[in-house]
Amino acid sequence: MANAVIMPKAGITVESCIIGTWEKKIGDEVKIGDILFTYETDKASFECESTAEGTLLEIFFEEGDEVPCLVNVCAVGNQGEDCSALRPDSSDEQAADVEEVKEPQQVKEAPVAVASTASDGGKSSVSPRAKKLAERAGVDASLATPTGPNGRIIERDIRNVMDNAPVAAAEVAQTASAAQNIVEEYKDVKFSGIRRAISKSMHTSLSTMAQLTHNTSFDASAILAYRKQLKKMEGDYAGITLGDIVLYAVSRTLLNHPDLNANMLDDNSIRLFNHVNLGVAVDTPRGLMVPTIFHADEMSLLEISKEVKKLAAECREGNISPDKLTGGSFTVSNLGNLGVESFTPVINPPQTGILGVCTTVDRVRKGADGVLEIYPAMALSLTYDHRAVDGSPAARFQKELCKNLENFTVLLAK
Repeated sequence: MANAVIMPKAGITVESCIIGTWEKKIGDEVKIGDILFTYETDKASFECESTAEGTLLEIFFEEGDEVPCLVNVCAVGNQGEDCSALRPDSSDEQAADVEEVKEPQQVKEAPVAVASTASDGGKSSVSPRAKKLAERAGVDASLATPTGPNGRIIERDIRNVMDNAPVAAAEVAQTASAAQNIVEEYKDVKFSGIRRAISKSMHTSLSTMAQLTHNTSFDASAILAYRKQLKKMEGDYAGITLGDIVLYAVSRTLLNHPDLNANMLDDNSIRLFNHVNLGVAVDTPRGLMVPTIFHADEMSLLEISKEVKKLAAECREGNISPDKLTGGSFTVSNLGNLGVESFTPVINPPQTGILGVCTTVDRVRKGADGVLEIYPAMALSLTYDHRAVDGSPAARFQKELCKNLENFTVLLAK
């Protein structure tokens, strides 16, 4: 008996996934645990393992199709087995075909191929599923011999064309080749699921929030010296970065500024968090991802450093759970390692603030004895939602954060 393999539900918040690449093709032998296809949510990419053993009989969705979770994606069974009952919405199409038969018809001894119907000038109607299959397969639906009610072309008719029309396939290939020659000067690329999510989120953020950015800087001498000491140590301590140090300071400072450690529920209400769930922007080959360090305010510097590295690795490998990419109360985006001196980070909805960490540059100031001196200055760019936070409270957060970073060893002792 043929068995269906369904689209997995990758996290409690995921409703649908996009098929990436099919690793198996129809007719291939499949064992339980074999990778059938890759798929992606709006956050990460995954691999779907087969839950059945046998031959891959049929593929119901193609690469790039968006498929609801828990819907049948393909069928696996013994060669030659009928798997039509496993096709998604197959019963819906059959029901639709039956509904079109308004009057009783005389039963015929054998099905007769209908070339056309008089009602539409010789053109047969095409069922929605048949039309979609024809578009995916790149075949001309008009070449099909209709066998459905009232001369309607249904899915099995399109499949007959796919199986028995090499000439049509050749024509499609020629058309595709000609189209490729026409557009050879450029390339149109569809957004991936992650890129689409980023696009939607950033547009929503800028079009629905009253965002304002403050830029400030602090003397980074203390954290640079502390980082130098850590590099001399063995083990995990040597891997603590300046970014980790900033995250630790943010997690402690935010507790005194609840309106920035918050989510906007609507235009008239805000959710204030009792702990700091710190989002960290991570650059990946597929696009920007923001995993969450939950209860960062309760973690040590070393624990934060380890958690950041773990989450970043999962993001870049594409196997992070979508549940780890939600629930943030504030986000930090670090572009300092790329030499950025100042930027305007965009808030990750529904949060009320995001901190941009910039590179360190040498600046000149007048020392206590009146002599000019050079010091390392690190810039911080804070974007906040002016609906929830006014300018002065936002500036007080930055001022306290700068003080904590300039006296980092004191902050560690608290």
